[in-house]
Amino acid sequence: MDSLERPVLVTGGAGYIGSHTVVELLRDGRRAVIVDDFSNSHPGVLAAVAELGGAEPVLEEGDIRDRGFIDDVIARHRPQSAIHFAAKKAVGESVEIPATYLDINIGGTATLVAALHDAGVRNLVFSSSCSVHGETDPTPLNEDSPVAPANPYAFTKLTCEQMLDRLVGADHSWATVSLRYFNPIGAHPSGLLGEAGRGRPRNIMPWLVDVAAGRKSELEVFGDDWPTPDGTCVRDYLHVVDVARVHVLALRHMEAGSARVLNIGTGVGTSVLELIRAMEQASGRDIPHRISGRRDGDVSSLVADASRVQELWGWRPEFTVADMCADTWRHELTRRD
Repeated sequence: MDSLERPVLVTGGAGYIGSHTVVELLRDGRRAVIVDDFSNSHPGVLAAVAELGGAEPVLEEGDIRDRGFIDDVIARHRPQSAIHFAAKKAVGESVEIPATYLDINIGGTATLVAALHDAGVRNLVFSSSCSVHGETDPTPLNEDSPVAPANPYAFTKLTCEQMLDRLVGADHSWATVSLRYFNPIGAHPSGLLGEAGRGRPRNIMPWLVDVAAGRKSELEVFGDDWPTPDGTCVRDYLHVVDVARVHVLALRHMEAGSARVLNIGTGVGTSVLELIRAMEQASGRDIPHRISGRRDGDVSSLVADASRVQELWGWRPEFTVADMCADTWRHELTRRD
């Protein structure tokens, strides 16, 4: 079903994971059409994407909830497949403004799916999240582990997975893959591309970089009383380039009548304090931190069992946490220059 002749539609393709994925698509000889409203991204990343990918992606600026806009983009570019990143993604914020998350994450996905369906496009890779598992014991977590979303963000991701499962169950011409990433961090090893959202950082790595660079005085650590070895939350961090590459594999392995769900991680848990130490070593800077209360919606530990994607597609992560921190710091230094 996969073809290199028609482009891949990439919603949120100027964002953090999306931009790295477009680079890998271009390097794979594919054409990419990016749909982005730049609500949490910057047009400036597209120059780096073109340089690293060796080709220019097409940009269509707009909102995925705008059915007329999406219909027009699909009609003009006739994509073979779509990769859907566009969504709001901050756990804490989702607790504060849940209705917005429902509107954008679920409503936007439904609009995109309907537009693709009506245009005869039946291949979709969906950007899901390990957060659908919630506070689940034991870890590591595989695709059959219980799901129990602990916050509105996770609820929206699980709802979209279920939407796609029912879609494929009703129409076997569809092929979907939902990739449950654990915690993507890092930057392109070139230093030219990395995490550069808008507004206050809501992920740990931008906060770490801000403190290491002297823009912030300290890192806030949400709780040291979690049931983990050092009391801080444990996550399965994986390099954004490893995450990007699995999307190319997903396009190669689309199967009509299949709504596949795959957990994407390294299988190695790293605590917040361990990540701080790794970033201190990579940057050569001290990163002061203070302990505050637990954050609403957080869970103690999320670590992947990614054996299924390894068995099916041969995907294995290539980068370590030390690599992730070193590449993140390289991106920071490149931005300064």
